[in-house]
Amino acid sequence: MKNLVIVILSLISTIAFSQKGTIRGTVYDGSTRETLVGVSVVIEGTYTGTATDLDGKFALQTEPGVYDLRLSFISFQPLTVEGVEVKANNVTVLNDLELGESTVELEDVVVTARAIRNTEAALQTMKAKSSVMLDGISAAKMELIGDGTAVEAARRVTGVTIEDGKYVYVRGLGDRYSKTILNGVDIPGLDPDRNSLQMDIFPSNLIDNMMVSKNFTADMPADFTGGLLNVTTKDFPDRKVFSVSAGTAFNPDVHLKDNFLSYDGGDTDFLGFDDGSRALPNRARQSNIPTPISGASQDEVVDFIKSFNPQLGVKEQTSLMDYSLGFSYGNQIDLNSDSPKAPKLGYIFSLSYKSEYDFDDDVKYGEYQKYIDPGTYEMRYATRQNGELGERSVLAGVLGGIAYKTNFAKYRFTAMHLQNGVSRAGKFSIDNDASAVGQSGYYAESDNLEYNQRSLTNFLLSGTHVFQESGWEVDWRLSPTFSSSQDPDIRKTAFTFRSDADVMFNAGAGGNPTRIWRELSEVNATAKLDLTKEYQFNGKDALLKFGASHNYKQREYEILFFDIQFFGGQSWDEPDASQVLNPENLYPNRPNAIYYQSGNNNPNPNAYESNVHNTAAYISNEFSLFKDFKTILGVRMENFVQRHTGRDQSYASGDTRNGRNLDNDKVLESLDLFPSVNLIYALSDKQNLRAAYSRTIARPSFKELSFAQILDPISNRIFNGSLFPYSDWDGNLVETRIDNMDVRWELFGDRAQNVSASIFYKQFDKPIELVRIPEQQTSTEYQPRNVGDGQLYGFEFEFSKNLDFVSPLLKYFNINSNVTLVKSEIEMTDSEFNARKTYEKIGESIDDTREMAGQSPYVINAGLTYNNYESGLAAGLFYNVKGETLSIVGAGLFPDIYVSPFHSLNFSVNKKFGKDQNTKVDFKVSNFLNQKQESYYHSYKAGNQTYNVFNPGRTFSVGLSYQF
Repeated sequence: MKNLVIVILSLISTIAFSQKGTIRGTVYDGSTRETLVGVSVVIEGTYTGTATDLDGKFALQTEPGVYDLRLSFISFQPLTVEGVEVKANNVTVLNDLELGESTVELEDVVVTARAIRNTEAALQTMKAKSSVMLDGISAAKMELIGDGTAVEAARRVTGVTIEDGKYVYVRGLGDRYSKTILNGVDIPGLDPDRNSLQMDIFPSNLIDNMMVSKNFTADMPADFTGGLLNVTTKDFPDRKVFSVSAGTAFNPDVHLKDNFLSYDGGDTDFLGFDDGSRALPNRARQSNIPTPISGASQDEVVDFIKSFNPQLGVKEQTSLMDYSLGFSYGNQIDLNSDSPKAPKLGYIFSLSYKSEYDFDDDVKYGEYQKYIDPGTYEMRYATRQNGELGERSVLAGVLGGIAYKTNFAKYRFTAMHLQNGVSRAGKFSIDNDASAVGQSGYYAESDNLEYNQRSLTNFLLSGTHVFQESGWEVDWRLSPTFSSSQDPDIRKTAFTFRSDADVMFNAGAGGNPTRIWRELSEVNATAKLDLTKEYQFNGKDALLKFGASHNYKQREYEILFFDIQFFGGQSWDEPDASQVLNPENLYPNRPNAIYYQSGNNNPNPNAYESNVHNTAAYISNEFSLFKDFKTILGVRMENFVQRHTGRDQSYASGDTRNGRNLDNDKVLESLDLFPSVNLIYALSDKQNLRAAYSRTIARPSFKELSFAQILDPISNRIFNGSLFPYSDWDGNLVETRIDNMDVRWELFGDRAQNVSASIFYKQFDKPIELVRIPEQQTSTEYQPRNVGDGQLYGFEFEFSKNLDFVSPLLKYFNINSNVTLVKSEIEMTDSEFNARKTYEKIGESIDDTREMAGQSPYVINAGLTYNNYESGLAAGLFYNVKGETLSIVGAGLFPDIYVSPFHSLNFSVNKKFGKDQNTKVDFKVSNFLNQKQESYYHSYKAGNQTYNVFNPGRTFSVGLSYQF
């Protein structure tokens, strides 16, 4: 009650004295760039003063005018800031105040307020003094440049690769070895099988910083190898944030096309979720659904057929342009500026909405095989698909947070909800070659209708407590996340052509019409506690850190399958999927007499429940053995237990003797120690030599460690969980343990300029890769498996340089680049090596090693930027490419599958207008080179053949935002 009265009186006081202005700032240790707690901040000539809080921040309210600030702290050189202008109802922000170490000879340091700019200098020093190899981008730079979302800002971080316009990877390693966390806590993405969080959902004005750690320390989660991206959202905005934004995009190949493929969905599709139009009929879950042969009456069978949505065919309509809307609001309130605790309340709120279309009229899928004849080099096709695919995606997000802090304590609560709905409609021709191994030979034409809806809800409750006199800091965090992914009513209708005038549905060729419902729900709960103790070692500052965490995940997954059957023969005038479920074709009407049959056993082999308990503890010590030489030693313990409830097809079909059934059985259990050693030698204030060793881990996902068989209805490819054994696979998938070694030289200049060179080596024990299953020759099936041990070594060079050394006219231009070269090697298993030797060609020499799947041989990032902060104009040209990358491991009959280099060139320009530069207009061009996304089969001396081809096209977008 007392706190409520204080809040109400504070709000009344704020209104009564609204003509005052506020000075806010952050104070850093000039040598370490860590924030300083307890610094005295006084307006000279007055009795108005305060002290910095646990974040190194301060706030002073005073009458409008021009003032001088004096900052002082024991053992540091005092700082005077002259000419601080305060305006009524405005906030003056001084966010780069540094105190240097005190010496006898030096007098007070005096700077002008105009010279203190909200630049990236803080981040630059943080990188130089960090205990890990660090890259990132600060809120200051995002604000000055005007990047709208986190993914746009991430493009400016050296060594980062952006994939699909939303996922961040580091050093060319794929999703398995990269990881994204939010506010220091594990959080699943909208795609629950990815380690990476979708980054285009965060407005940049709510982000405090994004930091990429390229090596491991004991206080980090151990399940990453390439890089760990931590996105930190703001809790106390320095000034009021109130902005609205709108944008639109146009792709000549996609938008305003009257032949865009779609189908009738639900009334709430525009919100990212289905309204029930695609819901599974109530009686479909019965063990004995109504059919003509189940004993059900004719009326029951007809009613059951009609309970399914009758639409099976695609329809053409005009595609609209992409558009996006955004709203952000945030501020902080001084609850009682006269109190020695200086209590403050901060809050942020954000809404975002995005609607996007994609249309490709030349989508290609291919399945190819090798000839066993060693003199025949070219590959032959088993199946080729060509067609059109239309897609509409809706993404809605809401983020809110509130925080309360005093000088030495802070409490924070944030909530986030993301909703994503994707509707797809495709029309394909399917050509199957009877001469290929395991193929029947047919031609078919299919209509495909899909809808996927995903949601994610995350909460974070955290607290930080600083005990200044004793040097202790305590940080605790609780974060539950609830996520779901549903595919309601996936429909595939493929007519098989026996001749141009003779079409039918053939289960052994194009297949009978099918409908699939998939549903996934997951809970992820994290609790962590970190304790830090500052102390002296050899007369130098040292830091002891230790803590513990527990992460619990639980997933439920189910697939239900139904197909159309015919009670008698078939007769179709034309191959029109939209007419299949017309009343005259339904049972008991002849000749087609359609009814539905369940493809689901009880128990269901495609249903599972899995859970994980991961308990961790760590200790880390940062100290200086001698001058300019810092050592960080640590070890992390993780006790990981994964359990699974599910069964294979044999058990579900009644073979309880030979089939496998797991009932909350352990499928993965390990107790691991992850040591880390980081050595940093400061060659000068701005130059470091670093060396690091660590051990990390990569674990299989729930889906990978299951009996699930997941069909992609468009490509007709099947993912198999690893628990299925085969002649060359025992069904026992285990973790990958990685030893990492890095050496890096780095030099930092002013204005965020830097240059660095690194060499790194990684040793992989039992890496996990996606493998084509050799035994499955009639269908295209893949499985994650442990392959032979692997290693990679690489070189990384990066720089960021202002171009004023060429000419003063180029002072606003900056060029940066990151080049990573990697050589990877996997020792083949005996079965893989023997399978490859069986299909060895004349002149080909097969060794028992190959490159790693998912590892690019090179990654190039480059950017040319123009930033004129005074005029509010910023522009950038960004290029990225990854080298030819092995994607899926073949062997024997099946060739390896590679991803072709995609030369991504993107341009952006934005201009701020108005006296206070509150209005911003931005223009972007994505995929400037109009590149295709291609994957292909590769075999010795053979021409590459298509696995996938998509044409994203070139997109032009424009946006407008206004900050009140």
